[in-house]
This record gives sequence, structure tokens and C-alpha cells, in this order.
Amino acid sequence: MADEIMLLDWWSSMFGMRVRIALVEKGLKYESREEDLNNKSPLLLEMNPVHTKIPVLIHNGKPICESPIIVEYIDEVWKDKSPLLPTDPYQRAHARFWADYIDNKIFQLGGKIWTRKGEDQEAAKKELMECLKILEGELGEKPFFGGENFGFVDVSLVTFSCWFYAYESFGNFSIEAECPKLIAWTKRCLQKSSVSSSLPDPLKIHDFVVQLRKKFGIE
Repeated sequence: MADEIMLLDWWSSMFGMRVRIALVEKGLKYESREEDLNNKSPLLLEMNPVHTKIPVLIHNGKPICESPIIVEYIDEVWKDKSPLLPTDPYQRAHARFWADYIDNKIFQLGGKIWTRKGEDQEAAKKELMECLKILEGELGEKPFFGGENFGFVDVSLVTFSCWFYAYESFGNFSIEAECPKLIAWTKRCLQKSSVSSSLPDPLKIHDFVVQLRKKFGIE
């Protein structure tokens, strides 16, 4: 019996994008169901009653929530193709550390850049660039964070890259000017069809943020 895979998602979610990339990397066919986050479906509320958030992977009727956990689950269940986490326990722990660092820093700081003004925005820009420089240092001269192969940390971070233009536009700064190796890495990742097919156009993200700013009265 074939696996039944459904993804509850939202097009601009960098967390949903992670799951899309992992599924494509594994060559899996799945049903994508776009959620209205202002009017969440009964299925989403049933499958993720604790957080009521996307993404949710539903595998043969069973829900898995939170994008890092979902990506690890996908990697463990379909382990014969395109491994995302290394087999060595220390290297796996190292990858999880950096994925956790990304989740604890980048989303919140990026959001502050387009929702705040003045000193608050400047502080968020400064801290974001400090974090990206730390990540660039971890990348070093390697093609990908795990070495020669695209993996777990790459999946965790690359989905933010389609939001970079919006951050730069509203924050009036350039990530590439300060982190050229990191931007070169994003371009390398985008050469992979699993990434390019899973990330929306940065201009579409920018236009979406423009509408959000109007909605929230930030303009």
C-alpha cells in the first residue's frame, strides 16, 4: 500500500518551505493543502490542536508538527535517498544545534525589521547581521553547511533567503555586502530543483509584506 502524504501549508511560510524541500529531495509525491491562516480548517485544528499552526505533515493519517521535527521524520522514514542528517551522532547533534540557532534567531529578527521603525529596527538589523555573519563563519569554505552535500542546516536556513529582499528593502541594507559567501551559498542551493521549486519569488514575498504592513498600519 502506497504512503498517503498530505502537507498542510501556507505559501509564504519559510517553515512550510522546509518540508516541501525535504519531500522533493526524497522524491515523494504528496498532496499540498493550502491553509487560510485567518480561518483555520477543521483538519488543521484536529491535526495540530496544541499550536494550531502550519506546517503539519500527515502521513497515513498521523500528524507530525513543527518543521525541524517533520524534516527529521521525513529523513528517518525515507532514509534510502538524499540523506539530510549525517549518520555520525556528533555531526547530527552539531546540525541540530545550528538548526535550533536559526529558529531562535532569524525568524524573530527578520520580522522585527519589517514591523518596526527607528531604533528598534536598527537594533534588529544589527543583530540579524551579527547572526548571519556567525552562520557564514560556520559555513566557511564548504559548499554546504554539512560539507559537500546539501543537508539539514541548509534546509533550515535557505527558506529564509526568499525573505531577504523584503528585509533589505524595508530595512535599507544589503546582506550580500556584508555576507557575500552566505549569498553565494543561497545561489548554490537555488541550483537544486528541490529548493527552486519550493521557494516563492522574493518579489512576491515583498509584495505580500507590503500588504501586511498596510494591514497592520505600519506604513
